[in-house]
Amino acid sequence: MKLQLSSSPHVRSSDSTRSIMYDVIIALIPATAIGVYRFGIYSAAILAVAVGFAVLSEYMYQNLTNQPVTIFDGSAVVTGLMLGLNLPPTVPLWIPALGSMFAIVVCKQFFGGLGKNFMNPALGGRIFLLISFTGIMSNFALDASSGATPLSALLAGEAVDIPALLVGFKMGVIGEVSALAVIIGGIYLLVKRIITWEIPVAYIGSFILFIGLFGDKGFNLTYILAQLFAGGLMLGVWFMATDYVTSPITQNGKIIYGVFIGLITGLLRIYGVAAEGVSYAIVMGNLLVPLIEKVTIPKPFGFGDNGYNRNEELAGPISYRPAINLAVITLISGLCLGLVYQVTQEPIRKAEMEQETAAFAVVCPQAASFDEATDIMDKADSLNGKFGDVVIDKAYASLDESGKVNGYVIVVTTNEGFGGTIQTAVGLDAEAKVTGIHFLSIAETAGLGMNADTDDFKNQYVGKAVENFTVTKDGAKADNEIDAISGATFTSNAVTNSVNTAISAVRAVVG
Repeated sequence: MKLQLSSSPHVRSSDSTRSIMYDVIIALIPATAIGVYRFGIYSAAILAVAVGFAVLSEYMYQNLTNQPVTIFDGSAVVTGLMLGLNLPPTVPLWIPALGSMFAIVVCKQFFGGLGKNFMNPALGGRIFLLISFTGIMSNFALDASSGATPLSALLAGEAVDIPALLVGFKMGVIGEVSALAVIIGGIYLLVKRIITWEIPVAYIGSFILFIGLFGDKGFNLTYILAQLFAGGLMLGVWFMATDYVTSPITQNGKIIYGVFIGLITGLLRIYGVAAEGVSYAIVMGNLLVPLIEKVTIPKPFGFGDNGYNRNEELAGPISYRPAINLAVITLISGLCLGLVYQVTQEPIRKAEMEQETAAFAVVCPQAASFDEATDIMDKADSLNGKFGDVVIDKAYASLDESGKVNGYVIVVTTNEGFGGTIQTAVGLDAEAKVTGIHFLSIAETAGLGMNADTDDFKNQYVGKAVENFTVTKDGAKADNEIDAISGATFTSNAVTNSVNTAISAVRAVVG
């Protein structure tokens, strides 16, 4: 009997990078189909641009740097498709183009290409877009289907429709509208053994535990299902957290990694300023993978308990000192930050209250004092999302010298600004006429959207008794029409929706 000698690996598989990527593409077909069906042909154009620019960016970079062209392995297609599925259905087409170029060139190729990137490229591209173009990436209004996303509704304490979350009749990014379609794709990956159970189970389990312990609903089944199926959690669980390159390779490492990102997702959703937290949690997990693998990868045969190789004189013990030092530094820094926060918390709160009071006096000049308007806040949940993605933060009654109510100040926040969130204090009299507008926070484009913070624009709302305002580009011809800022329609609509929400809040009380 003849023996054949060959080099390792001796156990071989028919899987290849191309076959794995093609299986991922197949698994994404249900979510892609539902997204395109739900949002129309324009969403298909967004996906096509994202995929096309991902492939083109990889091809151009590898040609310019004299590297082998790898566009046919399918990895660039997967990156582009994943990025496109993580975009709102209303973004201009230059957004997926720019995001795909950043994902491929900066997050992937700059670090050596496939297998060497330290974070999921599609998530890197999405976070780049979220930070750079917050207003565009937070706008989910589509034709008549405007309003708050399910996660925004949950954050505001509103109930959501679980069956709608499953089948896709809700707002959100293209790939997250149907949790069922994403789960079907995840099951396909499990059956094909492209992914294993550890990361999804650890992610979902730790997330449920955190939501149950620290969410305001406890272990309420409806609330937990809404948190699981709303937003991009399912997409993250099955497709992004399980990325081969940026997740651990050992079973214990996968469990630790899944638990970590599940807890961080819960932390960001419950205590963060934004409703979503999946993208940031997974990227933080990606950064932790080298440390996880250092702890969980088994010692090679011939190494002792302390990691010392008995057969190699030059091999020394594996040092855990850097990790310990980092942990100690992080702990001390966290304690110092916590101490500083406790010391400065009260002065900061007083300064913020003084700033708000000064703003209230500007928008409601008839007030002698202010008192909390609990009757309006009791109705806030039913008004949030009525006019775009606007949430009522606070409500105050304006009191005259005798203590009689002569107006209101409503503080609202919208995510529809081109440059991000806009918080506005809107003053109204006892008949729901606008008496003034003051921006507590606004970061729109200088010379365009920032023109909203001018008297010429804000005075269009003042002194008019209307049920709600509308924005026009043809010049305001009626009391309820607001002349849009030239080149800043996003900002004009965001401010108008904020004012309309304030009017509705006061009308809900005074009639």
